[in-house]
Amino acid sequence: MTLREPETVELSTPTGPMRALVLRPASEGRFPGLLFHSEIFQNTGPICRTAAFLAGHGFIVVLPEIYHEYLEAGTVLAYDQAGSDVGNRLKTEKPVAAYDSDNRAVLDYLKGHEACTGKLGSFGPCIGGHLTYRAALHPDVSAAACFYPTDLHKRSLGAGMNDDSLARAADIKGELLMVFGRQDPHVSAEGRAMIYNTLAAAGVKFTWHEFNAAHAFLRDEGLRYDPELARQALGMTVDFFRRCLS
Repeated sequence: MTLREPETVELSTPTGPMRALVLRPASEGRFPGLLFHSEIFQNTGPICRTAAFLAGHGFIVVLPEIYHEYLEAGTVLAYDQAGSDVGNRLKTEKPVAAYDSDNRAVLDYLKGHEACTGKLGSFGPCIGGHLTYRAALHPDVSAAACFYPTDLHKRSLGAGMNDDSLARAADIKGELLMVFGRQDPHVSAEGRAMIYNTLAAAGVKFTWHEFNAAHAFLRDEGLRYDPELARQALGMTVDFFRRCLS
């Protein structure tokens, strides 16, 4: 499907206004909604292109600025050391409760959107994979695709670096799609095993996929990008959302 012109909206959250980008099909009708979480660099070109890919397969996609409390609206961090330093610093300054209330604001926006069916999913890579997992803790999220979620096994998201994400696995009522790269230094084999075993013990419905790939293999910029694996993984993601959100 072709897309409408992107729309920028400002959502109210307990920690202040949050700017978000909305992408949706140009055709008339109602579509499932996807909360799309970025990497630590916010809404970069690769992130927006991936969001457009998903929207073009029949979804309303909303990309919030995850650090809206700390950075000027519209800020995009560069894929360099300086950008990494800022993104990683803010990752552990922002309280987990603020990430959760941001999720709630986007989900409520989608539920109230005239073109949304009310079926909700979430998607994200890197920190976005972890935030997508936390979105799945909301009972109205039926499907969440978590790509190489950082800090999930370390339980170190947010201020205090002591999140309860894995401890709350039993709260997940929808289905998860978990995707990892075996050569990802941020999520070790031991970390992946911990996540898998926790989800299985909690009775979570999930599928598990490991590729021979590096961290950020989905990002179509930089030397770690693997176009063929990205094609396979995104196709799998579309199928997953269509099945769970139809």
